[in-house]
Amino acid sequence: MDENRDIQRMQQRVDAYISQFEEGYFSPLAMMARFTEELGELSREVNHQFGEKQKKESEKDNTIENELGDLMFVMASFANSLDIDLSEAFNQSMTKIETRDKYRFTRIDRSE
Repeated sequence: MDENRDIQRMQQRVDAYISQFEEGYFSPLAMMARFTEELGELSREVNHQFGEKQKKESEKDNTIENELGDLMFVMASFANSLDIDLSEAFNQSMTKIETRDKYRFTRIDRSE
């Protein structure tokens, strides 16, 4: 699948970036904290765009797209640090979801 190669290339690109620094990957606990921090930033952007909370004038412009990108970087870093292939992890999750939720939601009738 091309999607698998795209994810693998993403992980390789992150590894090439991180590998140029002596510090290397952060510990799993630090990665989890970083992931949580980025998720909070995404939540804030969603709240600004779709919720009742308006952005302060002093706050920098940001987008949901940027925050999702940051989350993907941290996720790839986290996976790399634990030697996890995100393509395989994603495929396992999709198989589980496609099996478990096969009849859970109302399907769109495309017979017309």
